[in-house]
Amino acid sequence: MTKPPRLIGLTGTNGAGKGEAAAYFRARGYACHSLSDVIREDLAARGLPASRDNLIRAGNELRRRFGPDVLARRTMAKIGPGERAVIDSIRNLAEIETLRREAGFVLLAIDAPIELRFARAALRGRDESAADLEAFRRKEALERAGGAEAQQLEAAMAAADRLIVNDGSLEEFQRRLEEVA
Repeated sequence: MTKPPRLIGLTGTNGAGKGEAAAYFRARGYACHSLSDVIREDLAARGLPASRDNLIRAGNELRRRFGPDVLARRTMAKIGPGERAVIDSIRNLAEIETLRREAGFVLLAIDAPIELRFARAALRGRDESAADLEAFRRKEALERAGGAEAQQLEAAMAAADRLIVNDGSLEEFQRRLEEVA
């Protein structure tokens, strides 16, 4: 059996199950961190709500102001030496490059069919800024093809060490995750 990774990065599409994957690893002793938490902290300091649109906009602003890997650097500053952690919401190649410098890092891409993801997002009850499936598709298109200082979801998923498709039951998804740690 191979040694479990020290750091598990999660990238993937909205509603695919990254939060469920993080919860799975948390239950196995991993601390949980999200690059989006850095953005949420910035929004809170400015008195702005953490809507999906605001998260995207503020994340891109932070990348422009402080470098495209700022979210990864700020998150790694919160992780202790040797600590096992899962790092969610990775969406930029510079973030991945920074995290790959850490020993024991593996990047998982989580995906699912868009119709299933839209239904899951609607059930979460968060402000997803997409009232219907077509709006959800348009929003995702913006996330998939950003520049160096924006979200680059397509490229981030392509850079993953492993793709896990979450198109079945929670138990099936957990079995796929079990192969990682």
